[in-house]
Amino acid sequence: MRNLILATILLATPVRSEPDYAAAIRADYDASLGALFEHFHRNPELSFKEVNTAARMAEELRAVPGMVITENVGGTGVVGVLKNGPGKTILLRADMDGLPVEEKTGLPYASTARQVGVDGVESPVMHACGHDTHITGLIATARRIAALKDRWSGTLVFVVQPAEERLGGAKAMIADGLYTRFPKPDYALGWHVVAGIRTGLLTGSDGVQYSSADSVDIRVNGVATHGAAPHTGKDPVYIASQMVQAFQGIIGRERPPLEAGLITVGAFHGGTKHNIIADHADLQVTVRSNGQKTRDLLIAAIERTAMGIAAANGAPPPVVKVTESTPVTVNDHALAQRIKSAFVRELGAAAVTPWEQVMMGAEDFAFYVNTEHKVPGFFWSVGGTPPADLEAEKAGGPPVADHHSGLFKIDGKAAVVTGATSMTAAVLELLGSR
Repeated sequence: MRNLILATILLATPVRSEPDYAAAIRADYDASLGALFEHFHRNPELSFKEVNTAARMAEELRAVPGMVITENVGGTGVVGVLKNGPGKTILLRADMDGLPVEEKTGLPYASTARQVGVDGVESPVMHACGHDTHITGLIATARRIAALKDRWSGTLVFVVQPAEERLGGAKAMIADGLYTRFPKPDYALGWHVVAGIRTGLLTGSDGVQYSSADSVDIRVNGVATHGAAPHTGKDPVYIASQMVQAFQGIIGRERPPLEAGLITVGAFHGGTKHNIIADHADLQVTVRSNGQKTRDLLIAAIERTAMGIAAANGAPPPVVKVTESTPVTVNDHALAQRIKSAFVRELGAAAVTPWEQVMMGAEDFAFYVNTEHKVPGFFWSVGGTPPADLEAEKAGGPPVADHHSGLFKIDGKAAVVTGATSMTAAVLELLGSR
């Protein structure tokens, strides 16, 4: 989810002002939130396996005066409802799952955790996308907004979501009654820390914030035989290799050149030994777009291409399945402009930098806002990397590690404080009376 807009970022002047609650959030980080962040970073859990993380989040939210907690929503999800008189309802969402990545940062609180995922595979686990800052920031927001009840009126629904990385957590919570068992929101808000943006900065789109994502699994069927007699079988590794190459032709020759679209083969598994032609190979593909028409075109073309290449090789038909999906995340235009104006007013104009989509990251936050529920939403990015690190990279020094890397690291304090401060500002803008 990198948003590397270094020219704008590095030229921006420091934040020159902040609201009174920012200092309180910073003090809270020094007193206890910093230890909480390090705890979450040291103890990550995989998607739909976030049992201990969810329990700790429920404990922390339950300690907020007036908060009513419900656990096990959509699996491991937690919902906290805080009511404070009449008014509109806002959903505040933070995702909590880690990734099957081995941490190589060398941080004193680095993760050494291992876990068996829902796929049955044991792997190292790391918060390699910053979700530990999101959940710590949600606690910071809950504590601070509860202390400011004289400034707002309405209802807040705090959502601790599982399985964003598998694009299933939001759907699971909604299917389990998030919008029927709990107050349905008038607005939905969320933020994501970004390694390519310097600390203290905020940025968000007035429209498309994140692309759609579809995970496509392809079982390429072959006919097993001896590696020394390939003519007696059908080689699925060779056939799958043709598919990998041909999929880029879809992007280059079928996708309209002015429409965003991406096909990446992220995994290729086939065979067991040097001299054995296997009976199948597996491809795992991610498909990204910024519109439904292109999304449908790419998925249909992948299936057609896979079927055609298998047939051309005389092999059995492949099995093509879309296993994980999220639509495009689109910010509500009017809501985005209103909240960004509040950011400028509360944190200063230098804290808000123009939005630019430079890669096709995806977010299942879209299910809260862009599906049949039609809830106006705003999702924004929070800077996570110290300016010195970005300057060093620009000068030819060590590159800033991207999300999902074992070297990924951000400034936890800056991310949590800026994220919670901006979320508090957004709540007060929508529910407060100035």
